[in-house]
Amino acid sequence: MNKLTLIATSAMGLEAIVGKEVKDLGYECKVENGKVTYEADELAICRSNLWLRTADRIKIKVGEFQAKTFDELFEKTKALNWGDYLPVNAEFPVIGKSVKSTLASVPDCQGIVKKAVVEKLKSHYKTTGWFNEDGPLYRIEVALLKDVATITIDASGSGLHKRGFRIDQGGAPIKETLAAALVLLSRWTPDRPFVDPFCGSGTIPMEAALIGQNIAPGFNREFASEKWHWIGKEKWDLARQEVEEKAKYDQPLDIQAADIDHRMIRIAEANAEEAGLRELINFKQMQVKDFTTTKEFGVIVGNPPYGERLGEKRAVEQMYKEMGQAFAPLDTWSIYMLTSHEGFEDFYGKPATKKRKLFNGFIKTDFYQYWSNVRPPRNKD
Repeated sequence: MNKLTLIATSAMGLEAIVGKEVKDLGYECKVENGKVTYEADELAICRSNLWLRTADRIKIKVGEFQAKTFDELFEKTKALNWGDYLPVNAEFPVIGKSVKSTLASVPDCQGIVKKAVVEKLKSHYKTTGWFNEDGPLYRIEVALLKDVATITIDASGSGLHKRGFRIDQGGAPIKETLAAALVLLSRWTPDRPFVDPFCGSGTIPMEAALIGQNIAPGFNREFASEKWHWIGKEKWDLARQEVEEKAKYDQPLDIQAADIDHRMIRIAEANAEEAGLRELINFKQMQVKDFTTTKEFGVIVGNPPYGERLGEKRAVEQMYKEMGQAFAPLDTWSIYMLTSHEGFEDFYGKPATKKRKLFNGFIKTDFYQYWSNVRPPRNKD
């Protein structure tokens, strides 16, 4: 099995960034709503899980077909080559979703797909008995959209936003995948200063540190497909060896993370310590209005409070105003803020160079981008 169709799922608004990451890994891809699809081999499953910073999951597309009746769903699912993927002891739960489709009952669709897979495996392994399902996990999904069923197997296990080293998240943390996207959208490079004035549990500065030293985000965790016999340990070892070879642990970084809450600073420091990134980030308790610097050509990326809770809005709007005043002298810096507050620019005191619509979980937000008009001097190297 050398030719596979892989799907890197994505949060709304991040598809193009995921697509660029897939292309940077060397795979041509198709960018669609909520997903990036590409043809690749078994090694790509390993590399995609380890390297993609902004994707939610990596899935293998087993089949896609029209299904308007339960009989059609059963027969077409049974016709797929399940024996190529699932060993005789595979654990294969089935999840599902249905959007604008005749087959609207998700539990019924899940049950039919499960039964179809069982029947095909009985034929493949020439058995009439029960499957114990005490082996590696192969989570199957049936997704129906406008009467087209897409059948996939999840190759990630836990979502890719789980990097494997967060000890404590404090309150309302930003997902690691979105945090990485914000850093990538800022076009920050590791030779420039980086500041997050609202660091919370440290997610954004930690993602910046991983990006700055080219450390794969999945270096510290396991994936469901590591136990799949048809990929094999050799390919995973090869992919993890690539991770080590491409990391730039000697790359110096200037990353500063601040928060008004001293408790969050302690949590962020503990998280960075667990990730092995503590020495790369300078944490400090500070209000954004007190931020000053003599450095030039830096990048500020922040996820400030949105003021969505009752009684917080006025305090947040005052903080936006103070932020604008504190950042006003930074004419060589580029500033990027994510918030759902539609009046952000008015309180900040300046219209953004560009806005990009993103979702922080289920919250619709804008990523306000203020680009510096002063170009940094060219690096002689």
